[in-house]
Amino acid sequence: MTNAPSVSPGRGNLPQQLKNVWSLLLRLWDSTAIYMPLLMMGVLALGTYWLVRNTPVFNAPEAATEARHEVDYFMRKFTVKNFDGGGRLKTEIYGVEGRHFPDTDILEIDQVRIRSTSPEGRVTVATANRAYVNSDGSEVQLTGNARVVREPSRNAAGKEEPRLEFRGDFLHAFLNEERVTSHKPVVLIRGNDQFTGDSFAYDNLDQVANLKGRVRGVLMPKSAGAANGALPSASPAR
Repeated sequence: MTNAPSVSPGRGNLPQQLKNVWSLLLRLWDSTAIYMPLLMMGVLALGTYWLVRNTPVFNAPEAATEARHEVDYFMRKFTVKNFDGGGRLKTEIYGVEGRHFPDTDILEIDQVRIRSTSPEGRVTVATANRAYVNSDGSEVQLTGNARVVREPSRNAAGKEEPRLEFRGDFLHAFLNEERVTSHKPVVLIRGNDQFTGDSFAYDNLDQVANLKGRVRGVLMPKSAGAANGALPSASPAR
């Protein structure tokens, strides 16, 4: 009796097994590919969370606070002097009490006296119950018994300029520009002549005084003024 050749079991089914495994892998890939966008989003979210946790935190800039109108320093019975580039005294300010406000850089002074000297040597003195002075002393607002006096002097041509005085409840003096203005009634005295007005503007460089409103003036003849120095009784001039 002839014996049949022996064959190892399962060896003939190997291609079919490989095919089954490949089909299973394809099905798994198809199932996984459906959730791939969701998985990628999850990975990105985890990466973002890690970056947030590990990024150094910087202090946020503080919101700018509105400057308050408050005094940052005060002085009593003081004198402040300003000098020009050549070291010459330009302005000297004296006050019984002064208060500085940093938001406006204004010095508020009680019982003020300001003495200013121009480059040509003209001296101007201002006094008042209260003054508001800017940082360099070039601009002054005078309130309450305000008075500005320019002492007699000579101009560039050698001509004598008489004493000039302004009086009022409010005067705004620009010392460097040698100007004085006011929106309130004033008295202007030039030598022995006197003028009044509801408002005015004076420019010493141009030698022009502009008075507005109810303007009145008294002009003293030089001979009479030299004789007795008194103002004459005259009808108001416009």
